[in-house]
Amino acid sequence: MSDLPQKPDRASLRMRDMIGAVVVLLLIIGAVLAFYGGCEFSPGGPTVDPDTAPSADASGELERAARSAAFAVREPDVPDGWRPNSTSTTAVGAGATASVVVRVGYVTTAGAFLQLSQSGGDAGEVVAKETGQAEPPAATGTVDVGGVTWTTYPGRRDEDAWVADLDGVVMLVTGSAREAEFRQLATAAQEAAPLPR
Repeated sequence: MSDLPQKPDRASLRMRDMIGAVVVLLLIIGAVLAFYGGCEFSPGGPTVDPDTAPSADASGELERAARSAAFAVREPDVPDGWRPNSTSTTAVGAGATASVVVRVGYVTTAGAFLQLSQSGGDAGEVVAKETGQAEPPAATGTVDVGGVTWTTYPGRRDEDAWVADLDGVVMLVTGSAREAEFRQLATAAQEAAPLPR
């Protein structure tokens, strides 16, 4: 017969055993959080450390999109210290209004996130897609940026979305940044010349 102790069956486990297991689990979680820097409370919304955010080749993506898209794609000259950290291109609309949305996301010097979406599609379909809605949400107002009227909409989560038509191209700015940074990206988009096709 083996000298090894028999494992108790589940019915014989007591509350003390379960509490002991939970305490051990909490100690392990505490050690992991302490090792990796833990968590922090950010009442102003999510931020990203610009030095640790991933980088993306915004220029390369926009140049490729300009060669294949049926609309004029622009590359904004963003403020120094802003880093492109994401790019993507997806379809929007169907039939006669079918197009693509070309996106570039930026991390600002303050650690906030902004995204510029460009499309030759229907403005309502672009707004619905970029704000994660089945139908375009109701506009919440307008903002004037250098003489161009941008219509504001509720974005994803608690973000805003600004939309303007620049020479037949739908431009949409969204993100967690302050209004001043929205204005900087909107101005850069307005001032950018279309890329060669």
